[in-house]
Amino acid sequence: MNKFNMKKILITIFIVSYFLITPFLVFAQENGNFGLDDTASKVEAYQSQTGNSYDSMFVAATVGDIIGMVLSFVGVIFLVLIIYGGISWMFSTGNEQKVDKAKKIIINAVIGLVIVFAAYFITDFIGSQFVK
Repeated sequence: MNKFNMKKILITIFIVSYFLITPFLVFAQENGNFGLDDTASKVEAYQSQTGNSYDSMFVAATVGDIIGMVLSFVGVIFLVLIIYGGISWMFSTGNEQKVDKAKKIIINAVIGLVIVFAAYFITDFIGSQFVK
């Protein structure tokens, strides 16, 4: 067996094993209720402690989830920008203009990432104050 066929076989084994193992890691739930009993007990405890209805908790949780998803998406964009800036810097081949452009991309991505973290912490703080 030549070297090329061996690589193909190893890559095939890796890909097949990856797709066979990954679902077990993703669906690693012990029981079939997916945490619904825990959520129901938290809602009951919230209602008994605060006197607020489930609707106000549901709206706050939904808004928090939406804000978290948007901020996560923006964070992914900045991560991609940092990677793009690093690759641009690596392939600049000593050209100062390309290096400066890559540095600006990385610096702006880091500043944006700091802004995203600040926005997340501010919304988390404000959301926790509303729930109280």
